[in-house]
Amino acid sequence: MAQVWWEEARPEDAPVELGEALEAAGLRRASGERSGAGVLIVSGELPHDCALLARLSNRGRERVLAVIPPGLELETTAPWRYLAWGASDVIGWSSSATCAEVQARLDRWAQIDSLVGSPLIQSNLVGQSTAWLIAVRNVVEFARFASSPVLILGESGTGKELAARVIHALDPRPEKRDLVVLDCSTIVPELSGSEFYGHERGAFTGATGVRQGAFELAHQGTLFLDEVGELPVPLQAQLLRVIQERTYKRVGGTGWQQTDFRLVCATNRDLAAEVSAGRFRQDLFHRITSAICYLPPLRDRPEDILPLARHFLEASRPGTRVPELDPAVRALLQSRPYPGNVRELRQVMTRIASRHVGEGPITPGDVPPSDRPPPDPAAPEPDGLADAVRRAISRGAGLKDIGREATEAAIRVVVEEEGGNLQRAARRLGVTDRALQLRRRSGLPPD
Repeated sequence: MAQVWWEEARPEDAPVELGEALEAAGLRRASGERSGAGVLIVSGELPHDCALLARLSNRGRERVLAVIPPGLELETTAPWRYLAWGASDVIGWSSSATCAEVQARLDRWAQIDSLVGSPLIQSNLVGQSTAWLIAVRNVVEFARFASSPVLILGESGTGKELAARVIHALDPRPEKRDLVVLDCSTIVPELSGSEFYGHERGAFTGATGVRQGAFELAHQGTLFLDEVGELPVPLQAQLLRVIQERTYKRVGGTGWQQTDFRLVCATNRDLAAEVSAGRFRQDLFHRITSAICYLPPLRDRPEDILPLARHFLEASRPGTRVPELDPAVRALLQSRPYPGNVRELRQVMTRIASRHVGEGPITPGDVPPSDRPPPDPAAPEPDGLADAVRRAISRGAGLKDIGREATEAAIRVVVEEEGGNLQRAARRLGVTDRALQLRRRSGLPPD
């Protein structure tokens, strides 16, 4: 186990033997700056303890195990408050045997964080925000240390399929086979049997050969059901039976086939609400939610926008140096909304990368017009008249020349807009019809 720290919330009240036991287990007493995981012996004064947990854990970013010393009685809600303020777990100290529990938790967390920092995770689930780090830790823990079904929740574009692929990659089964992906939103009910079970030759018109279905292809591997919330209720019943019994028949077949796969599902729907509305089977819901991973939307992890943008630029320009971002472009990327989440940001960066040339930074002109910010309604409109006067003065024109040119331009514009009708044009210019006619004949200003 890596060296970790421990300290007391109230050093004057902490049992000496507890600290000695932690020292004997290889933990160092904290002094000065702390880094990595650690143990906090709480005092029972909740405001003080919670504030200390929030600081030590950086609101859950760093692992802190809250230990309740022997003899300290806490209200039953206290552990939940400790967790809410940043503790990764809360245990009561009963004897020296508790050291083994402390070590087990710290070892597990160290393994998880080592995997989180691995190239597999860093190149797929990109981001360093606290919200994202907590989500990725959950994905990694369920992938490596459990074999039960996993449900991945999150809005469209948050990376649910990437998370499913990571779960399959980290699954420690030695004889693990393939990941099979099935998009439930594209399944046609009439052909669902063939999609799930496969079919025998001649099972129906057009079945010219044997086809393997998803249950067979995923045998000894992982079956990923994307958008599982879109499955019609009759298909949910079929899925539930196979999950429970691990057997199925091909369409047109008579023999039972065995299948054994890890199930990973994903949806952007609120499945609990779907169950309440009768659109999703409650028994299937409980079958697929042994573990739940929630991926936060991009608006809840804004500090990840620029790292993701650089990641997508690198993917769009393989083998080349990733260009810097002009400050105006950085500000735009950080301020614009992303209803499509990470997927939308990826598309924006792909469009920008396709316009960029050279080795210099990404500049505002590289941003396609469709991705630029809308005009500021409070910004002043360009002063065209002042610009025209400025150009006339630069040519050496005096006030008399400028007045004559402006008058001629005004008459020309209004007469053109009125389709040559001098009467209407005169009314708009505030002169008489005759004055306008004389002006057009003589080139003199109308009265």
